[in-house]
Amino acid sequence: MNDLLIALLIGIIAGIIDIIPMIIQKIEKSASISAFFHYLVLGLIIPFVNWDMQPWLKGLLIAELSAIPVLILVYPNDKKSLIPIVLFAAILGAGIGVAGSILI
Repeated sequence: MNDLLIALLIGIIAGIIDIIPMIIQKIEKSASISAFFHYLVLGLIIPFVNWDMQPWLKGLLIAELSAIPVLILVYPNDKKSLIPIVLFAAILGAGIGVAGSILI
């Protein structure tokens, strides 16, 4: 149970990091909520996936793969957001992977 709480905390921290720029830019509230829960869930998934690779790479790959549906939804209306989404997925995914390997 303790590992689950740590993973939840990792996801909450990643979610907050992701939505801070969105709040500053006054992006739609539903987009911020969606992004927060995306990283909350990744915090619960990435640390427990058992792939034989470096934790940062595992986190990066899972985060990028999970960002694909978001990219498909965003593309028609806001092409300029694609690069920040991909970059944040890489950075936060790798961070979740590393944090999970250290703390869990």
